[in-house]
Amino acid sequence: MRFLFTNVYGLLRTLRPKQWIKNIFVFAALVFDQKLLNWPLLAKTVAAFVLFCMISSTVYIINDLADLEKDKQHPKKRRRALPSGQLTPWFAVLSAIGILAVSLPLSFWLHKYFGAIVLAYFVLNLAYSFVLKHMVIIDLMVVASGFVLRVAAGVVVAESVRFSPWLYVCTIFLALFMVIGRRRHELILLASGANSHRKILEEYTVDYLDQMSHLVATGAIISYSLYTFSADNLPDNHAMMLTIPFVIYGIFRYQYLIHVKGQGGAPEMMVYTDLPFLVNGLLFALLVVLIMYGGFPT
Repeated sequence: MRFLFTNVYGLLRTLRPKQWIKNIFVFAALVFDQKLLNWPLLAKTVAAFVLFCMISSTVYIINDLADLEKDKQHPKKRRRALPSGQLTPWFAVLSAIGILAVSLPLSFWLHKYFGAIVLAYFVLNLAYSFVLKHMVIIDLMVVASGFVLRVAAGVVVAESVRFSPWLYVCTIFLALFMVIGRRRHELILLASGANSHRKILEEYTVDYLDQMSHLVATGAIISYSLYTFSADNLPDNHAMMLTIPFVIYGIFRYQYLIHVKGQGGAPEMMVYTDLPFLVNGLLFALLVVLIMYGGFPT
């Protein structure tokens, strides 16, 4: 019984529930296409969110299995369930198969194109775990593309027809911004032993990653700004432009946490632990809803 309890607890840790917040991108189409109050579509989007949490957790299990020996050498990752021995590999494999066997058919049942996107997400991450993570630049772009697939999945289930292409562009820039920050943190954390954990790290330098970070941060701000006054379904008074300062602050705050505070290893944790970042995100969301749904003066 103790063996089972230990493995179940280890499995829950490996599923990474704190990272499920990444799947909130599924709701983007529902909000920005003014369908948040459409209860059937809201229910479908919530279901899509849950299914993406399940499939992404399956990916986490597979990735941890693939990196098991290397994670044992990592100063932080060695405390994960698999490297620490809390979760046995065979239990992890059976759990991944079980979750996949449930989530994938349900995804196709929800919507055939949603199922196709979920399958593409899984296959892409499978390729990442074994091949693409060893290819410079490609490794960053593959992880970032997962966020774009989440947005696209939300567009499908929300039956969105007015979702601005600029939001896709902004998503890829923001995702790259977070992924690059995480890679930078990992490079600094591992220092001289970086290559022993992940050989791809020898292809990067802090200076190079900083240049990439500045580029994609600029791209994110510009693409979002273009969205605020060019999308078809926005108010004629361009009130959406009032949300731009919140996007700029969020990006600057993230850079501050990376460059000054030495954080960035887990971008999703900043949402839970950094109060200014959290407050800024909530105010941004509130203002978007007020503008998009008629609670803001025109």
